[in-house]
Amino acid sequence: MSIPQLTPEQIQTMTLEEKDQWWLKNVFKGNAPQLNLRSALTGMLLGGVLSLTNLYVGIKTGWTLGVGVTSVILSFAIFKLFSKLGIGKEMTVLENNAMQSIATSAGYMTAPMMASLPAYMMVTGNVIPMWQTYWWICALSVLGVLFAFPLKKRFINDEQLPFPEGYAAGIVLDSLHQDTGKEGLFKAKLLMGGAGLAALIETLRSEKVTQALKIPFLQLPEYWDDFIYKFATPAIMGTPLKDLTIRLDTSIVLMGTGGLMSMKTAMSLLLGALFNYLFLAPILINQGIITGPGFKAITMWALWGGTAIMTTSSLYSFFSKPQVIISAFTRLMKKSIQSEQSHQLDKIELPMWVFVVGIPLVGAVTVWMGHVWFGVEYWLGIIAVPLVFIFTLIAVNATGLTAITPGGALGKLTQITYSVLAPGNIPTNLMTAGITSEVSLNASNLLMDIKPGYMLGGKPRHQAVGHVLGIFAGGLVAVPVFYALFNNDITKFTSEQMPLPGAAIWKAVAEVLTKGLSTLHPTAQLAVLIGAILGIVIEVLNQKSKGKFPISGVGLGLAFVLRFTDSLMMALGALFFWFMSKKIKDEKSFSFRAFVQNQETVAAGVIAGGSIVGLLILIFETLL
Repeated sequence: MSIPQLTPEQIQTMTLEEKDQWWLKNVFKGNAPQLNLRSALTGMLLGGVLSLTNLYVGIKTGWTLGVGVTSVILSFAIFKLFSKLGIGKEMTVLENNAMQSIATSAGYMTAPMMASLPAYMMVTGNVIPMWQTYWWICALSVLGVLFAFPLKKRFINDEQLPFPEGYAAGIVLDSLHQDTGKEGLFKAKLLMGGAGLAALIETLRSEKVTQALKIPFLQLPEYWDDFIYKFATPAIMGTPLKDLTIRLDTSIVLMGTGGLMSMKTAMSLLLGALFNYLFLAPILINQGIITGPGFKAITMWALWGGTAIMTTSSLYSFFSKPQVIISAFTRLMKKSIQSEQSHQLDKIELPMWVFVVGIPLVGAVTVWMGHVWFGVEYWLGIIAVPLVFIFTLIAVNATGLTAITPGGALGKLTQITYSVLAPGNIPTNLMTAGITSEVSLNASNLLMDIKPGYMLGGKPRHQAVGHVLGIFAGGLVAVPVFYALFNNDITKFTSEQMPLPGAAIWKAVAEVLTKGLSTLHPTAQLAVLIGAILGIVIEVLNQKSKGKFPISGVGLGLAFVLRFTDSLMMALGALFFWFMSKKIKDEKSFSFRAFVQNQETVAAGVIAGGSIVGLLILIFETLL
């Protein structure tokens, strides 16, 4: 591919200083147009629209979708059209990249309206005023941006984590903006081919769309195993496989995500999913420890052990190699003679003084809001701020490897902490969990945004500013729409029209933990202990083997808070491209050029096509 990248061997052997020098020499594009008036306005407008799609999906499923690739292609197409009409000129690749930072942050900032805020309103019976919701979400989102500042050098510059969704955005940007040379056209065709296939599948999965197009005979089932259940009901210990989420999805969007993962992470996801859903869950359901089948019941037990693995694995990895953070603080606190390279980086990197000043300032505002608006005691709010840093490490690690931020699972960690600190106080339990979940989500999202900028030679500082613009733009659109949907009637929450599964789980966990940690089933407490030890052991083995140990602690733990089908599809995507790389050896063949040399382009196309059409179908079905 045309984007310069370090090899895996270089990532392992080069120092941070050497990597920075390589980036400045081979990737950095200097003062090319990036964040300017038109990229800012385009990002804010697209972000406002895309925040509504994320709001809808979150209300229905509890999930948030990344909109980075979607916004990139939409803005490219818009300005391509404007250029042909003689209205201005096309966006540059870095303008488009700055724009996607704004649009993506606008999409992600909707998360509290799917979980902690409606859960709080259901528990208290009080409707939070709209203006309080807006400023609360904005404060948490900005705090997330600030917490991301000191982590960029570690996870992007040094460890070069893939951040798959950001990586996909970078590939799409590069493919769209390449000159019309032979290789650029080939990449564009691959991108469109992957997007077209994923889009076609998403279209045929919709019953309403196939009926509207008068092609119901071409409709695809939501899951391939639906055919099996017409004749039989496969089960483990009496629980049907589909009730264990053991299904084969017809959508290939998550296969595209898997194509951007390492085999180690993908196989760790699959291993954790197999152990949890084929072994643990059926036994515990049979014994009545898990209260029933279905993802909600299973994850209420499994998330404790899975989160423990991610927690200790991430913390051990971070604190066993703290040189990057220490050196950043050392450079901030002590004036030293710096090389020309260091001065150049300081002008474009996220300045550390903003982190040092901003976190206490915005953190204090957040604690004050929590106390005045939601009744969170000052000392309990203050404790939540340092907890955020710990959980952000975990979230960034998971996002960097898989593109999935386990915000809900991390919120549960906060809930269990505050069940001990403030037993019986459900509102405090929910709102402090909202702080850690939302802040870690935005920190991870900012680094996901910065990844394509790093790949293409952009300025991280511009993307950080753009991210903040997107936060305020998304809130101005999504918050009023959210309030219009339930019209101050809390009884609509968890209804058929507004199921809000995320809020339902948050409320249930808070109620379970009102009496403290002892309310967890003894097996869940044992899972926490085993998971904590396992996370450390895996990281130690990874470091001893210099990364060659075949299991990722974050990938393994994350499988316990995802559906089996999600882990399976990502693993299948990684396996497909791995198989192609082993099987196809003719470097001149189409298969080699497409699936080996341009694996990232194909995977990015699949993600883009499936995401865009999936969002359009959701809007279409809502209108119907």
